[in-house]
Amino acid sequence: MATDFKKQGLKRITILAVVIAFLFSLDAFRVFYISTVKGDEYSAKAESQQLSDSEIPAKRGSIYDSDGNVLAQSATTWDIFLDSKNITNKSRDKVVNGLAKILKLDDEGKAELLKKSKKDTHYVIIAEQVENDIKEEITAFKIKNKFSNMIGTEQNTKRYYPYGEFASNVLGFTGEDNQGLYGLEYYYEDELRGTNGRIITVKDAQKHNLPTDYETSIDAVDGNSLVLTLNQNVQYTLEKNLSATMNEYKAKGAYGVVMNCKTGGVLAMASLPDYDCNEPYKLTYSKNIKAIEKITDEDEKIAAKSEAIQNQWNNFVTSSTYEPGSVFKTFIAAAALEENIVNLNTTYTCTGSIRVKDYVMRCHYHPGHGTETFTQGLENSCNPFFITVGQKLGVHNYFKYFEAFGFTQKTGIDLPGEAGSQYYKENQYGLVELSSASFGQSNSLTPIQLCTGLCAIANGGKLLKPYVVDHVVDANGNTVKKTQPTEIRRVISEDTSKKVRGMMKSVVDNGTGKNGYVAGFRVGGKTGTSTKLAESTNDKTKYIVSFAAIAPSDDPQVAMIIIMDEPNQDLGGGALCAPIAAQVVETCMQEMNIEPEYDEKESKNLSVYTPNVIGKSVGEAKSVLGSKNLKCKVIGDGKKVVRQSPASSSTIPTNGTVVLYTTKEEKKTVTVPDFSGLTISEANALASENSLNIEISGINLSASNVVAYRQSTEKGATVSAGTVITVSFKNTNSVLD
Repeated sequence: MATDFKKQGLKRITILAVVIAFLFSLDAFRVFYISTVKGDEYSAKAESQQLSDSEIPAKRGSIYDSDGNVLAQSATTWDIFLDSKNITNKSRDKVVNGLAKILKLDDEGKAELLKKSKKDTHYVIIAEQVENDIKEEITAFKIKNKFSNMIGTEQNTKRYYPYGEFASNVLGFTGEDNQGLYGLEYYYEDELRGTNGRIITVKDAQKHNLPTDYETSIDAVDGNSLVLTLNQNVQYTLEKNLSATMNEYKAKGAYGVVMNCKTGGVLAMASLPDYDCNEPYKLTYSKNIKAIEKITDEDEKIAAKSEAIQNQWNNFVTSSTYEPGSVFKTFIAAAALEENIVNLNTTYTCTGSIRVKDYVMRCHYHPGHGTETFTQGLENSCNPFFITVGQKLGVHNYFKYFEAFGFTQKTGIDLPGEAGSQYYKENQYGLVELSSASFGQSNSLTPIQLCTGLCAIANGGKLLKPYVVDHVVDANGNTVKKTQPTEIRRVISEDTSKKVRGMMKSVVDNGTGKNGYVAGFRVGGKTGTSTKLAESTNDKTKYIVSFAAIAPSDDPQVAMIIIMDEPNQDLGGGALCAPIAAQVVETCMQEMNIEPEYDEKESKNLSVYTPNVIGKSVGEAKSVLGSKNLKCKVIGDGKKVVRQSPASSSTIPTNGTVVLYTTKEEKKTVTVPDFSGLTISEANALASENSLNIEISGINLSASNVVAYRQSTEKGATVSAGTVITVSFKNTNSVLD
């Protein structure tokens, strides 16, 4: 009995031992499974619960013009988030109402905020890139109400463009996450963006951050900055004049590029209509806005708006092609002179047309120019003359120079989306194609290709690579990259370059480019027109007109192409684009510190500084003014001059009138009249009638058929008698060449 009892006890102990051993083995296996098989997974989960990993955004590099003016910069902003899990039902209304008020949310925004406050998460963004004053207000709100475990802020950055639309097609813009989407912002993304940093913080069981002793941080590395070749004043002059002409003639677009022909650096580049870099999705051109507003179908309206927005992002100068028209004759002239096929005195008799096989190709001047020299042929933009020159040049030589000037390949400019040219290959030319190409039709080029080729004509024959970024600097201001001028090849000799420059100067002095004249500087130019293909048989003929310019023509520093796309009047590049080029040339010369050199005629018409005659007797004042070839008008019956207009040391045209006041109480004001459409003599008479002076700009005073088209002070403005108004004139003779 005792033995059985012992056996049963031993059996129970054995079973218990086995059970215990089994349980221990299960625990051991579980420990093994958790630590070895699932170790990495559980470790990561634990770490995610114990650690907070926050990103410190790097500051994007700035973009400067050539003089150091800020064109794009990043500033610190803040993202606001909620720890929704910590928001109680009791505190929710106060949190939502307070934040909605600070963030100025409408009813829809407030409803969305309430929805986010109920999410089962420790992190939900409710506002991005808010300014520091808003962030400070939110911080004060959460501290006051003890909501610090419910509302959080994180540092972010926002891109700002101080000048809005200025150089927008060059600069581009960034997206919501601060990455470059277009223009230089996109092309130089790797330089600009920098490297984000991190802050890793340990949390306790209640998800609260532990003291900073447990914090690890990796500093952000700010992006590099770009210093451009763009000159702010040249860019502004280009944009202002393109915009004025585009709006006046309701053009589809207006484009221009200005280059330093000695280096290849781009001084200005514009493609209108453009956009505000701060609001890139907003339409800017009133003509497009009005056209879209008239569309009644909603889907069609949305599609039209989307297309218009994308078009205003497009940089026509680099990303689109067009037939250059007669501007291309400068390159034919260079090739023919280089090959000794013609000289400056080679003559041709233009009858108004020329037959090429079964086609009659006409000159823009249908009666014909008669007998003319090669230089006169360029002055007159004579198509038949250049057709014969192209035929003498032959397909092989023509294509050799077409290729040498860089027209068969992209320029490699440091901007995104550069288009390639569309052209006939050498083996595709027949006599008709060669003849058409010789006056700028058949082949389509980008404006940047044309301007780069023009630089080669201007600088003595060297084809240079164009560029926009002069150098790259790091966050400490150290230069890390510097762009050096790159010569691609020599295209023509210095002698040929000099001859073509002289021919281009004659175009401005005597030919179709008279409106490119700038007093004191020798400007060379060439007008151009190309006919656009009609979209339907009922379409009115549409044109792209242009003007190419170099200055000063004896030693060119700049070259430019100015283009007007589909103006609403049949006016050529000489009427629409050459006046713009003249304004840009004048600014370029000032910015480059190139002093004007006036000829005898120009010197006689220079403005003078108004002498100071205050305090002198009326008789003495008249004598002083007379010695400067100035007239005077006396107001009041006093003995001495107490006030004058224009003020002393300001400029006044020769033979201008100074208004002299002899009593302090007297002060005469006048209303500025409208000078537009008047001849120089008519404008002078109207100015004199209204006790005003006019400064004549934009045309050689000896030129005929000129009228006023712009004035520095708008009509209807009230100004002091004697005020000087700058009135711009242009030649009214316009050809579609």
